[in-house]
Amino acid sequence: MSATAVKLSDGKGLAFVRPTPDHTFELDEELLAGLLDRQDIRNRSVIFVAVAGAFRKGKSFLLSFFLRYLYNTYELKLDNDDWLGAEDQPLKGFSWRGGAERHTTGLLIWSQPFKATLDNGEEVAIFLMDTQGTFDSESTIRDNATVFALSTMVSSILIYNLSQNIEEDDLQHLQLFTDYGRVALEKTEGKPFQHLMFLVRDWSVPYEYEYGAEGGQRFLDKRLEVHENQHEELKTLRREIKSFFAKLSCFLMPHPGMKVATNRSFDGRLSDIDTEFKQQLKKLIPSLLAPKNLQVKVMSGQKIKVKDLLHYIKAYVAVFNGSDLPVPQTILEATAQANNLSAVADAREVYETLMEEAAGGARPYLPPDRLAGEHRRAVDKALLSFHSKKKMGGEEKAEHYKQQLLQDLNEDYERLRAQNESKSMLNLFGTGVVFAVLLVAGVVLSMIARTIGIRLLEAAGQGVSLAALCALGLWAYSRFTGQMREISEFLDEVARNLRNSILQNVSPLGTLPGTASAENLKKD
Repeated sequence: MSATAVKLSDGKGLAFVRPTPDHTFELDEELLAGLLDRQDIRNRSVIFVAVAGAFRKGKSFLLSFFLRYLYNTYELKLDNDDWLGAEDQPLKGFSWRGGAERHTTGLLIWSQPFKATLDNGEEVAIFLMDTQGTFDSESTIRDNATVFALSTMVSSILIYNLSQNIEEDDLQHLQLFTDYGRVALEKTEGKPFQHLMFLVRDWSVPYEYEYGAEGGQRFLDKRLEVHENQHEELKTLRREIKSFFAKLSCFLMPHPGMKVATNRSFDGRLSDIDTEFKQQLKKLIPSLLAPKNLQVKVMSGQKIKVKDLLHYIKAYVAVFNGSDLPVPQTILEATAQANNLSAVADAREVYETLMEEAAGGARPYLPPDRLAGEHRRAVDKALLSFHSKKKMGGEEKAEHYKQQLLQDLNEDYERLRAQNESKSMLNLFGTGVVFAVLLVAGVVLSMIARTIGIRLLEAAGQGVSLAALCALGLWAYSRFTGQMREISEFLDEVARNLRNSILQNVSPLGTLPGTASAENLKKD
């Protein structure tokens, strides 16, 4: 065990989406961003495992065993079958309890992402999400659909937690996604959804279909069969479920035992759980979360990074918070919006990284032409990043977000330009000091010229002194009286140009050939 390994007991389920009294859902964007934008994971590909289904069917209880496996495998780096823990160890993790009343509300994400490296070298971060149970006495049909939809849209693996069987109405709850899938399949690359696992709990007929994945797959194939005498709607639903998910699987779990079901003080310790249930747990969880079985989240044929997930969750919460359930086209537009915003964010990050290296707060002053050249090169790299990312919604939508990106980059550039100006030693002094320095320089020049007898140089020095004195007087009068503001602004511009000219001429690096001036670049 690593000396710096985190403790599983320090983690908790974070409610990042909460139900409100008016049956909408509130996103805690700050909380979610704090987790997804962590420097150590933000650029990793994301693996998002969610469990959804009816209330009081053991979703949180199950996910706590998922946490034990992830902690032992990816945090402690243990490669053995002892991850279930000691027989007398209480089960900690997502908050759970027995009973008949709803316990989990909203959507919860575990506060500790688990970092892993796939066989191909790809670095990933694994998240677990728990969801409030559906179809209780407090939830509306729209509440249930929203929870199920958010779980399906953001997960790379969705575990559909069912009790004892796969009923026809369990399949009907997938109707919203088959409607969306029909639209998405026409306009995006690849299948709309990834892995859907039907997890049938308390399976009571193992003599027909044995516990585990093999019996579950045969049972699922039977349930999804299309028969000649079925209603056309049922046939279509089955065909579309098969068409729109990249992978369908089923796992049949035995009952965990009567102590689990009836003992009020049950705390999750293995000694109170039936042996058959524990054996199947040791098959189920590695089949989803072992290193060779991990599935990265993909949208429109493109792998999603941890930092991108916030854009998608924000878009989906917004679209499902309308007065009615969204139509499939609206969900698709929300996906396209999140996809393009993600591309914009990546491009801005490229620009900011390059400009920080060239002219960040810790970097020395750059002459304006050089800064403009760095800006132009960073914009080219940012646009290359934007165009290289596959985008949804067509060329028109992509062009809209490209223009938004360019506007953002220009604003960033203006901020950097002001920051760069503030680094100039001469810029620390105002217009008045510039003309005062010229006045002194003129006087000194004329005195030296008189001493050595060069009358022309003496006259030039006197001319500079007189001009600087007049300019200083006019500038001071304008500043203190508020009159002749145009003259004051003109003198400010003259002083600024003098500073820039001097700095460019004394810069040891000079100006890069072929670079545009800052003013010309602004006009472009």
